[in-house]
Amino acid sequence: MSLWTGLCRLPGIATARTYRRGWLRSDIGAGLALSALLVPAGMGYAQAAGLPPYTGLYATIVPMLVYALVGPSRILVLGPDSALAPLIAAAVIPLASGGDPQRAIALAGVLSVLVGLILLIGGILRLGFITELLSNPIRLGFLNAIAVIVIVGQLPLLVGSEDDETGVLAELADVVDDVFEDGVHLPAFLMGAACIAVIVAGRKLVPVVPGVLIAVVGAVVATAVFSLTDRMAMVGALPSGFPAPALGGVGWADAAELLGPAVAIAVIAFADTAVLSRTFAMRHGEHVDGSSEMRALGAVNVAAGVTGGFPVCGSGSRTPVVEEAGGRTQLVGVVGALTVLVFLLVTPGLTAYLPQAALGAVVIVAASSLIDLGALRRLWTVSKVEFGLSVAAFAGVALAGVLRGVLVAIGLSLIVVLVRAWQPHRTELVELPDVAGYHDAERHPEGHRIDGLVLVRFDAPLFFANGSILTRYVRELVRDAESPVHWVVLAAEPITDLDTTAVEAIEELDEYLDRKGIRLGFAAMKGPVKDRLNRMATRGRFDEERFHPTVRTAVIAFRHRKDDVDRRDVDAPPRDVVDGTELRGDPVPDEEG
Repeated sequence: MSLWTGLCRLPGIATARTYRRGWLRSDIGAGLALSALLVPAGMGYAQAAGLPPYTGLYATIVPMLVYALVGPSRILVLGPDSALAPLIAAAVIPLASGGDPQRAIALAGVLSVLVGLILLIGGILRLGFITELLSNPIRLGFLNAIAVIVIVGQLPLLVGSEDDETGVLAELADVVDDVFEDGVHLPAFLMGAACIAVIVAGRKLVPVVPGVLIAVVGAVVATAVFSLTDRMAMVGALPSGFPAPALGGVGWADAAELLGPAVAIAVIAFADTAVLSRTFAMRHGEHVDGSSEMRALGAVNVAAGVTGGFPVCGSGSRTPVVEEAGGRTQLVGVVGALTVLVFLLVTPGLTAYLPQAALGAVVIVAASSLIDLGALRRLWTVSKVEFGLSVAAFAGVALAGVLRGVLVAIGLSLIVVLVRAWQPHRTELVELPDVAGYHDAERHPEGHRIDGLVLVRFDAPLFFANGSILTRYVRELVRDAESPVHWVVLAAEPITDLDTTAVEAIEELDEYLDRKGIRLGFAAMKGPVKDRLNRMATRGRFDEERFHPTVRTAVIAFRHRKDDVDRRDVDAPPRDVVDGTELRGDPVPDEEG
């Protein structure tokens, strides 16, 4: 494969080759709207991570440009994130000698490179399948929780309180206490409320121009005209300078110390990014491969680390801004990154007139679009179990953080799968008058059993936890049968796997039935499952005559066998008479049993 062919397969290049002119206005508008959030978010999360604020801009510009080229999602925004900032601080600050900012930057860069390498290796090994464990209810709960976390985190900006707490409940309680003690900071509240109103109204009244952009520009103009910089908190002026490598002074011992935190950050970053990427892709009728997303996230973190940044992941607050503003392709990220770079180099003082309350309003409206109460109501209607999983994911992420919350939800999902496999649906199959096939006896109590034959269906893989359930169920059916049972046939098509414990249970069932003169057979068993059964079972126990391609052929075989037995019983002399001579002692046993 040539170099050009390889480059053309990159998502960003592929999109550029098929780009439509009609997308340009919406992409540029969304990129400009996004840039209003990129600067304060990057600076704020950098400070939360114990790093100089300008590194947050480096961790914004470079990752977004790289992801626009290699990222599989068209609108996902990558950058500094609140979920990673505390872990970065915990890893970097103890190793930074006396709080030296340059050493902290170097350590954060090495940490980002390690995170990127871990993700790249995982993507190459195609470990992105773990996103399949994040079912729709879990994604719904996750996004609802992210929305609540982001909204609660922005409330202090709107009411003018201090944000000194961590955790949703603690932050919310702190805001309420400040409001009761000091009241609402009126200028900030009015600015935030006005921006929310403009954004919401702009969606319907002026859909061509993003309401986010109108609100941000209007807030800057109002602040400058009415001299409001001293009456409410401002974002502040941008620092200047290009992203540059800053990895000096870090040794192998430091890298070894950072390896453990790098693994934890890689897991959190991918969990966060994968759920967001997959969810937004589904909203737009697209598909994102988890392993491709993992590789892209790895490349982005390596690029961030070698250019003075720190670990990044998908943003749950900035990506909705792109969607709300009508962004269509990766060009949004390029426009946003280049706009931040222009601000950084040309007009670093412009954001000194941008109120933090305005940005809080933008984030709140964007995050609110993630909340989907309608889907939650539908889950309650159709499946209480999946509703519970969604609530568990919401509670876990909101109260325990992204990683632990998602892990709790995945664990609950696996428990549900295990319970369903442990206690699967099992039924006897019966015939119905004038209806072809064999049907669930529980759903069709009017059906009738074939005289002398028990048909059993078990709707799950057979493994150590449920093998005894199957054998016990069959014994109960045989015991409760109204007439003598001659054959038991297991309709095995739903059985997709076996383990050695389950095979032992089948062998024990076969021995039990054999002692009662009952033949055990299998119908519609999949080839690989049949191979496993024969490989694990005692050699020669289950000959080929035990297996039937369909349930119908098994029933036909049973009826032919029964007709042969009945015919012999009619044509043959009594067992105690042969050639008209009475025999003494026990009768000759019937070979058919």
